Formats: sequence, C-alpha cells, structure tokens
Amino acid sequence: MQRYSILWADDEIDLLKPHILFLEQRGYDITPVNNASDAVEMSDEKHFDVVFLDEHMPGMSGLEALSIIKTNKPNLPVVMITKNEEEHIMEEAIGSKIADYLIKPLNPSQILLSVKKILDNKRLVIEKTNLNYQQEFRKISMAFMDEMNHEQWADIYKKLVHWELQMDQPDNQEMGDVLDMQKTEANANFSKFIIRNYESWLNNPSADKPLLSHQLMKRKVFPELGSKPIFFVLIDNLRVDQWKVIEPIIAEYFTIDKEETYYSILPTTTAYARNAIFSGQLPSEMAKTHPDLWVGEDEEEGKNNFEDEFLTKQLRRNNLNVKTSYHKIKNMEEGRSLADTVNNLFKNDLNVIVYNFVDMLSHARTDMAMIRELAPDESAYRSITRSWFLHSPLFDILKKISEKDVKVVITTDHGTIRVKRAFKIIGDRNVNTNLRYKQGKNLGFDGDKVMHVTKPEKLFLPKPNVSTSYVFATEDQFFAYPNNFNYYVNFYNDTFQHGGISLEEMIIPIIFLTSKNVS
Repeated sequence: MQRYSILWADDEIDLLKPHILFLEQRGYDITPVNNASDAVEMSDEKHFDVVFLDEHMPGMSGLEALSIIKTNKPNLPVVMITKNEEEHIMEEAIGSKIADYLIKPLNPSQILLSVKKILDNKRLVIEKTNLNYQQEFRKISMAFMDEMNHEQWADIYKKLVHWELQMDQPDNQEMGDVLDMQKTEANANFSKFIIRNYESWLNNPSADKPLLSHQLMKRKVFPELGSKPIFFVLIDNLRVDQWKVIEPIIAEYFTIDKEETYYSILPTTTAYARNAIFSGQLPSEMAKTHPDLWVGEDEEEGKNNFEDEFLTKQLRRNNLNVKTSYHKIKNMEEGRSLADTVNNLFKNDLNVIVYNFVDMLSHARTDMAMIRELAPDESAYRSITRSWFLHSPLFDILKKISEKDVKVVITTDHGTIRVKRAFKIIGDRNVNTNLRYKQGKNLGFDGDKVMHVTKPEKLFLPKPNVSTSYVFATEDQFFAYPNNFNYYVNFYNDTFQHGGISLEEMIIPIIFLTSKNVS
C-alpha cells in the first residue's frame, strides 16, 4: 500500500504528538514544524501529499502561508485547522481552495477521515463503485432473461449509463471492460426486442408502446403552452450520457422538474426522426400529405430544411393559435447572433431552437484525424461534449433565458453509437449512403443480425418503388460494401454513427426545466 507524506504546521505541535503517532501507525509519514514560515519553506523544497496548517500561529499566519503554498504548488491539498469559527476566516480559507477545514479540539477519527477523504478518496470510490456495480451486474443480467417492456428497457439503459459515468476514469479499466461487455449484451437483446415489437407500436392502438418522435410535440410540449413562454431546445444527436454530463451545468440556472426518455422512430436520423417531431407525422404520412416539404432519399436537397413549416402545420392541425419563433443554429456565428437577440423572444408563446453542434461533432470525428485523437472513446466523447457546451453560445442563450420566468424543454432527435463491426451488404448505386440503414431495391446480405423490412408501409416508411426494402443495422454494426470492404473498415470502424437500432440511438432524453434565477 502506498505511504503518504504529510506536513503538519502548528505552533503547539508538541501537544499533537498523540495524533501524529496515531497517523504514523496507520501508514502515514508526518513531518512536524512549529511555524508557518517553515511550512512554506518545507513545502517548497520537498514533496508532500497534504499539508495540515494551523490558522493562528505567531509571525506569519496560517492564511498567509496558505496563499504562498497555493501559489507555489496549486495542486497541493491543504487542510486548514483553527479554533476560530468566524465566518470570514472560513470564507477566506475556502476561497483559497483548501481541501478541508477542521475545528479544534481535534480528535483522531476526524483527522483520519480528512486524510482519507483527500488521499484515498479515488481508491475508495473506485472500490465502492466496483462493489456496487457487481451487485447491479447480476440484477441487470437476470433482467435480460425476462420479457421486458419499453419502460424496463429505458430503465436498464439509464442504469448502464449511470454505471458508465460512475466508472468514467482510466484507473477503473477492469470493471469498465465488464460494463462494456454488458452493454454489448444489452444491445443484442434490445435489438431483438425492437425487431419483435416496433411494427406493433405503429399499427396496434392497444399495444404497450413508448412515446415516439411523431407524438413528442402533441403529448409533451403543447400541453405546456399557457401562462409562460416555452423554449423548446433540440440539441441534435444528444445521448442520455451526454445530457448527464451537461446536466450539472444547467442545474445551476434551472430547476429540473422532470427528466424522462422517449424513443426515436426508425431510421434514427435527422431526415426521419427530427422531421417526425416537427410534423407530428410518420415518414410515409409526411411524404403523402406534404410532398412539397418531404425530401426523399434520391433527392440531393437537404432533408430537414422545412422543420418550421412542418411545425406550423402541426400547430394548425391541433387548433393552436400561438405566437412562435424558429431558429436553427448550424455554426458559432449563428449561435452568437441568437444569444445577442434572445431578449426579443420572450413575447412569443413557443420558441424553437435547433442546435446542430453534436451531430457535427460526431461526423467530424469520422472525417478529421484530430477529432479522432481527441475523442478516442465514449469518455472522451462525453468530455468534448461538456467542454463544447460550457463554451458555446447555446449556454449563453440558456443563461439569458434563465433570467426570465419561462419553461424550457431540452431534448434531441436521436442518439448515436460507436460502431465496431462491419456488416457486408450489396446494393445498386441508388442505395443511400448512411452506414446504419439502407434503403433500396436490390439489397443483398447474409445473416440475420439486421432488421430487414420488406414491407416499408408497415413501418410507415416511404416506398419509392414496389420492390423497395429497408435494412437496419443492430448493435454496434455498420454496413460496408464487399468491393471496398477494407477501406470502409479502416475509415469508419470506431466512429460514431446513427440511423440504426441500439439503446444509444433510440432511447433519448427529454427534460423539463423552469427558471431558477428569475430577475
């Protein structure tokens, strides 16, 4: 076991010998000094894992020493010890980034707890996390043997995300690998669940089914319309785990009233899932009733250029005469422009903000070597998402919104999955390019590890030709053509993709917030 070294400065250090002996017996090396000046000098010359610093000493005070030590070694943990409970002294010490604050008279357990909290915290947290996950692992594995419904699958996914975030550190690789294996097993079982039930969800009125993309506005957003303006913020491609890493930032400005999930329709892409949100219709319904707005796979035009028109028509169908605004943010400049003018939106009943950053990040990760270096795994991908959000115009927009008495709904259109296994498929040159689903006339493949839809009308999918079918990738697979198979494998393996069937793509967050800091 690692031995830690502690520097302890107190003008009555001789009276603390029993405490020093107590720590030494438990494996800590203590260097005692009886004044602050020696503490500053010693901490500068030698390595210590933690410094105990008495606040009130003759000559240089503990607070003065604290300031110098933190300037010289900002990452060295310092515990302030004092008889004085005056608030301004506590505030000054805390403002100087102390690791802990102890009040005299001290007792051995109090000191040991402080030391362990600082020095052994990481190890103890990892050990406890691993123990708790091992217990949960058995419960989750047992659940796979049962016939779960959509709510239970959402709960399983949220539990897996919880443990993934708990283990989000490189020192916990062993259990992280076990969790990865369990997520793989979960996705294999979830894919079978979707293949068995998805058609019924769309066609059987009495089926036990989740909230789906095309029902989101009518069921969750329109009922919120009323006395306060609503800001509906759709951050594209935002998974549950990515939401969880930005949640603490948002919680400083908003009260989180409800945190739920819903299911994206298939394909889990912007053209289908996001258009379904704003139109309130399934893809074949959009293609039939709004041929002027629906853009097919065979057309070059952007697939989601008419979201505001779709929303207007959905509001009209629901007899909602409300004042709305719609903004789609595709780059930093557009985000800054909206942040500058957001005060103009509070007079509206419903304000829609579509923010396209996360989708750009996932595609950039495929295309740019630097992004692939920065986001080599799930943990790094979450970290980049958090860093982006913290410095984004979207965060500035939300902070300004939080100053008014409003409601905010944050959601997404679909998630994304890191693909690891190529699946060979054959198609003609008119087949779409998405790596997680294919639409075409002559799709050929071997094996049953995909969802093959020979009657697209049953899933309310457009059917341009009588022989059109769809094939959806499941788990962590991506489609590759045999004639350039190695190129596809090398270029796309270990990238984030969407369009297919997985927990990450289909089970996605919707969060309801109210302003906390109303002016």
